[in-house]
Amino acid sequence: MTEVGSCRAETIVEKNFDPFVGDGVEYCGFYTQDEAREIVEYARERFITVMPEIELPGHSVAALAAYPEFACTPGPFEVSTRWGVTQDIYCPIEETFAFLEDVLTEVMEIFPSPYIHIGGDEAPKRAWEESALAQEVIRREGLADEEELQSWFIRRIERFLNAHGRRLMGWDEILEGGLAPDATVMSWRGMVGGIQAAREGHDVVMTPTGYAYFDYYQGDTIQEPLAIGGLTPLERVYAFEPVPAELSATEARHVLGAQGNVWTEYIETTEYLEYMAFPRALALSEVVWSPSSQRDWGAFTQRLSSNLPRLEAQGVNFRIPDVLGLEEDRLSLEDSVVVELSGAVTGGEIRYTLDGTDPGQSSSRYEGPLMMPVDENGTEVSARIYLEGGREGKVRRARFSRTHLMPATSVPRGGRSRGLAARGFAGRFRSVDALETGEDLDVGNPSPGAPSSLPRVAIPDGIPALSFGLILNGFIRVPRKGIYTFFLSSDDGSRLTVGNRVVVNHDGPHSMAERAGQIALHRGWHPMEVRYFQSGGGYGLRLELEGPGVSKREVPARWLAHSPGPTD
Repeated sequence: MTEVGSCRAETIVEKNFDPFVGDGVEYCGFYTQDEAREIVEYARERFITVMPEIELPGHSVAALAAYPEFACTPGPFEVSTRWGVTQDIYCPIEETFAFLEDVLTEVMEIFPSPYIHIGGDEAPKRAWEESALAQEVIRREGLADEEELQSWFIRRIERFLNAHGRRLMGWDEILEGGLAPDATVMSWRGMVGGIQAAREGHDVVMTPTGYAYFDYYQGDTIQEPLAIGGLTPLERVYAFEPVPAELSATEARHVLGAQGNVWTEYIETTEYLEYMAFPRALALSEVVWSPSSQRDWGAFTQRLSSNLPRLEAQGVNFRIPDVLGLEEDRLSLEDSVVVELSGAVTGGEIRYTLDGTDPGQSSSRYEGPLMMPVDENGTEVSARIYLEGGREGKVRRARFSRTHLMPATSVPRGGRSRGLAARGFAGRFRSVDALETGEDLDVGNPSPGAPSSLPRVAIPDGIPALSFGLILNGFIRVPRKGIYTFFLSSDDGSRLTVGNRVVVNHDGPHSMAERAGQIALHRGWHPMEVRYFQSGGGYGLRLELEGPGVSKREVPARWLAHSPGPTD
């Protein structure tokens, strides 16, 4: 393993996946057992338990490069030079389990953690679908499909760990095909997996991408260092509630807490790691160590102001929090707006501009709310915080524009059906504009010959492709006239169009993240389209809105309709 699996020929440059661009530099490295024990002891002295993660059955190509006999396909395999998901996974044969049990035995000797994390995420099943060996296991064990085969695989590993006094933990994909009896779930693809596991009586650690992934961007991607994608600013981390309201008191006791993740594909230095982790780690710490009734953003920012100097004194390269009040562009039906800004830290000052330029120390100082005239072209407000001593934060900007109500569309009652019309496309996409170049993909027809439809904006169950696209078309009915804010969350790219206007453009490959946009609508029906593509790995699609008399919520199914097809 150390001779072969610890070395890759080169490393992908930034995000040059297709066409691939590598740096041409061999990269090698591994921890010895003594070094791992040193880490465990260092953590123990600080009351921290290190939990190891040994990925299976996917994310295992480095092991297969060293031991190709544990794959269902003949190989040969190479240690990956790019990040992400590969089709190569362990084959469910006796030799594989003997190898994994040997590895886990060594791991348990080094790590005294009561939990051993086995991953279980992002494991494509194509190799199993095409393998006579895997299909024989499915037949022999009476399993329904490859999803149940993964569950069987993980249950077998759990029995081995339990026999050695340890508990299994895995990502929420281990729910698919049936959860191992004593497993604990880390819910990363949103909160749904954690909710399901808690309701089934399993312990849960909440770590959803939209709140707890600190490898996501913290601000404007133009100003920030390279990251995997997404956007998780400090205030969003603090707004996280790890215990979902949907759970009963008994179910909620299964939520052990939350975890912040800093994956380091694009993080090369300690200074960069600290920049991504702090002060977001402080916000998450307060979230999980305080009852929700006692959390207060204003009080947190006061404490943050006294903690940042401590971090600075320790040489921690923390990120200065952004100005608040410019999180997104805003529309107005009036010819003026009031813009209120605030800082997440006290003791500094806010400098701003109204002409699109970056504010400097000589720019206007924010003294109170700004009353600004606006027209259809909009006014861009840019602001940044300066700490005492002159250290400056990043620029945050938003455009404030006057708008008009979009007229509603007449849709006869007899000329519409509930839900959105859905088209699927198989293929590997990099933009939602390319979806029609893919092959048609069945997304679940209600009956032979009938058009596909979905009751809400979501990924239909059982899509038989790792990489695919969706186009959802129809109408949305809003109950009152006014300005509506839409929140489109996706992994990977997505785009929302209402009428002839792009409201949220969230295109391009990225991890699960939310982006918002506004539009002014008259009461009634409006044409709507959502485009989405999934390029592999984690996935998700969700549309929420807020507006006149409506707090932020998922778009209700009764608000959606589509024109019927010829046999609908």
